[in-house]
Amino acid sequence: MGLRQMAGLGRSSSTAKEESAPPAFDRCLTLMVEGAALNMPEIDEETYKAFRKKVSEEAMQVPDRLPIDDKLAQIQSIVSEFESYRKGAEKALKERQSGWRALASMQLKELLERVCVDPGTAEAAPLVAKIAGLETGEEIQEYSACLREFLHPAGADQGILKGASRLKVADHTTENDNAAGLRGGGAAVEHVRGIMDSGGDGFVALFRLGCLEIISQRFGLEAVEDCVMAVSAFLTHNLHSDDVIFHWSDSSLLAILQGRSNEKILTAELQRVISQNKEITVTIGGRSVMLRIPLDFVLTPIAFLRNPEDVYKLAPKPATQW
Repeated sequence: MGLRQMAGLGRSSSTAKEESAPPAFDRCLTLMVEGAALNMPEIDEETYKAFRKKVSEEAMQVPDRLPIDDKLAQIQSIVSEFESYRKGAEKALKERQSGWRALASMQLKELLERVCVDPGTAEAAPLVAKIAGLETGEEIQEYSACLREFLHPAGADQGILKGASRLKVADHTTENDNAAGLRGGGAAVEHVRGIMDSGGDGFVALFRLGCLEIISQRFGLEAVEDCVMAVSAFLTHNLHSDDVIFHWSDSSLLAILQGRSNEKILTAELQRVISQNKEITVTIGGRSVMLRIPLDFVLTPIAFLRNPEDVYKLAPKPATQW
């Protein structure tokens, strides 16, 4: 029987003389209130403890010597405590649910961007949008299956997501078995680690090559590799001898530049370098083809990195020509 029903029952059985209820009523009420409070959801530990204490105190204030009307007023006060706690618990749950949805959506977008998948594409956008509407356990399970299929499509090469450009997947290796003949991104991270451990400074420059998707579609991956090799040789020739260049992906190169302290001066220096980027000649089907590869860069001070692995967050995006 609920507290409101008990209140109504007590009121209907009261007499004009307002006799007190038997002691058993008060004991029953106390046990029921304590049992109901015990089974309320514990959303926040401190708030729950305060609720339990308040309800217990309210229940103990219903002695057998009180008239029925006074007991009913006390019961109504207890009911109000339950209602207040319920509203607070529901609000806290909604805030947490909203926060987790926002966090999951942000992390999924960041994951997609790091592997160069536009979150707004026809395949990715529904996955990002659906997070905010998940309610039941069944819906979450179905969503998990869809996300798993997107991240690990059947028959796709390991590590390549649906919609991710093979030319832009970050190279985490330390080997130099790529078209440019440079060490991979893993070696770049270790190089940055050495600089940070020694207290040094400098900049990380991510050079992004444009139009390679089109070149790949028209002329094949071999032409793309020729372009990367040509740009690698161009940067090696034009940067300082102590600058270190790494293969970052099949459409980007990464350089670690030390000995510079002013970002504006370094930006101007690199702009002058890439402005000298000329057409390159690649051999396709036994004939020479002249191509111009748009080139741009993003500078990141090493001092801005929290740890060397933050370099992996420098995901390449389509380049535009200066």
